[in-house]
Parts: sequence; structure tokens; C-alpha cells
Amino acid sequence: MRVSTHLSYNDWRACGPEAAAFEAAGVDSIQCPELKHDPFIPLAMAALATERVQLATSVAIAFPRSPMVVANTTWDLHRHSKGRFVLGLGSQVKPHIERRFSSEWNAPAAKMGEYVEALRAIFTAWETGSKLAYQGDHYKFSLMTPEWSPGPVGLPMPPIMIAAVGPVMLKTAARVCDGARLHGFATRKYLEDVVRPLIADELAKHGKSFENFEVTGGGFVATGPDEEAVAKAAEKLRYRVAFYGSTPAYRGVFELHGVGELGEKLQHATRQGAWDKMAAMVPDDVLDLFLARATYRDLAPAIEKRFGGLVDTVSLDFLDSDLPELRAEVVKSVQAIPTVFKGYKTAWAA
Repeated sequence: MRVSTHLSYNDWRACGPEAAAFEAAGVDSIQCPELKHDPFIPLAMAALATERVQLATSVAIAFPRSPMVVANTTWDLHRHSKGRFVLGLGSQVKPHIERRFSSEWNAPAAKMGEYVEALRAIFTAWETGSKLAYQGDHYKFSLMTPEWSPGPVGLPMPPIMIAAVGPVMLKTAARVCDGARLHGFATRKYLEDVVRPLIADELAKHGKSFENFEVTGGGFVATGPDEEAVAKAAEKLRYRVAFYGSTPAYRGVFELHGVGELGEKLQHATRQGAWDKMAAMVPDDVLDLFLARATYRDLAPAIEKRFGGLVDTVSLDFLDSDLPELRAEVVKSVQAIPTVFKGYKTAWAA
């Protein structure tokens, strides 16, 4: 199983040394989310400080950005990392797109599918010099002159993954992407009964397989060097489960386990502004549906029980105080868990 971790990107000067330390520990991928800060620039710092580790946005919000703008940034990161960059995109939800980004929200899955297709058309025009001619319902690109083309990089096409929660977006990921970034608000039963069958069916329709399609995420990991650290990590995740569980769009996961009423109570709490009371509303038995919980020593078996056979990559967050050799030992133990994914199969075709 592949191991990813998150770059602390509050201080750009720290990004390079931190990324180098993660690479030395043997992690497979370093990810940057788009929360309070831009997800691309810190990865540029990381790219220049590393040689092997994969670098990925997890995820950048697509719709407020033109595919052409994202293509330029992706191309630069792809070039300067020597082919180690993976573009992770997300649609976000309607209130954020309309009210936080002041952008349009319509047909998100169809639009995201075209977004990925448009990116591939742009990349192909730059790499091969072919005419740019992408025509979709949501995006149209037909102008690219030599003055604006960054030119070929001599590398495989950058892999593209999208965040997917609902059935339509999951099918879109399987149809047009190199992988799916699953939401953390997922249980093993949800992955087994809903996510995996949907992806498998769509991959088969398009002559693809899980061997070249990376599935990452689909739950949380609460870990640390001792039980106290694990408990502290679990409490942070309890709030995240409560926060996500308050969203109606994610209610189906609760309902699959017969606790749909908890989602209604959490949504009511958000309307009352009772954010500080939400975590306590999530009982231990519900919390443990969403995470693997264990100390570093016992982490690999816990991850295999929770995620094994369903995902290819899990994300681990280490403590600053962890010794480098301890991090490396933990990473190696998790990497020993077998998965189906063998690598991306990118090709130069729009």
C-alpha cells in the first residue's frame, strides 16, 4: 500500500526541508490541500528539494479556475519535478462555489469530466504541437499559438485525479481520470457496497482496470507513538466526522449504517451555530466506522483491516517529535500491505 502525507504549508521556507524529510522516510506521496492557502506553490518548493517522492494537490478547487490556468501551473510543476506531479482536482459544493468563490455551479460531474478532457487536450497540444481543438458543452479551447505554448516536456502526461463522493462523480473519475480521491467521510462498508462496485463497473465499460487506477482515501487514520497520541488524534477526527456528517450530501453514508438521524441532528446543530457541541454528538462506535485507530506499532494491521483490498493509498500525519527512523519504520510496515494498483497508464491523446 502507498503512503501519503500532508505538507505543512503555513511557512514556505519550511516546505523544502519538510518534504526532504518525508522523502527520506520513504513516503510515496506528499499532498497539499486547498484550505486556507494555495495548494500549488508549496509543492513547487517541495519539488526543488526532493528527487523521488510524488507531489500532489489534494485537492485544488477546479471550477473557479480556468482549465488553461490550471494547465499552465500543472505543466510547470510537472516539468520542474521531472514528472512527479499529480493533479488532484475537486468540485467543492454549491454554496462554496457560488458564495465563497463567486463562480457558477451547474452539472458538476459533467463539467468536471469536460475539465479533465480539456486539460488533456491542452497538454497534448503543448507536447505534440497539434492543433488545440476541444469543444464541449461547458469548455471550449481552440486558440494556442507558439508564443503561448510552453512547449514539450518529454515526459508522460501528468496524471489527473478527482475527488469523488457521489455515484455520478465516482463514475466520472473512473471514465476520464487516472484515479479517484475518496472523501474521508467513508466507511469500509460504504467502500465495499457502493464505491468499489461503481468504479469497477465503469472501469470495465471503458477498458480500464484497477491496476492503472489509483484509489486513495476513503477514511481516516488516528495514530501516534502511544495511546495518548492516538486518543488525541481520534478526538480531532471526531469533529471532522461530525462536520462532514452534518452535510446532507453525505447523509447516505450514515444511512447505510442505520444512523441517518445523527446526520439530521448534526445539521440542526450547524443551523444553531453549535459548532463546539457537534463532536460530542458522535459516539465511539460511529467514529470507529470511519477510521483506523492504532499506535505506530500496531498500525499496519489496523490499516489493512480498515482499508485493505479497497484502496491503494492511505494518508498518515506524523508528529514533529517523531524520530526519522521511526517514521521510516512505520511507512515501510504499511507499504507491505498488498494492493492492486501498479502505476498510471498515461498516454498522449486528448
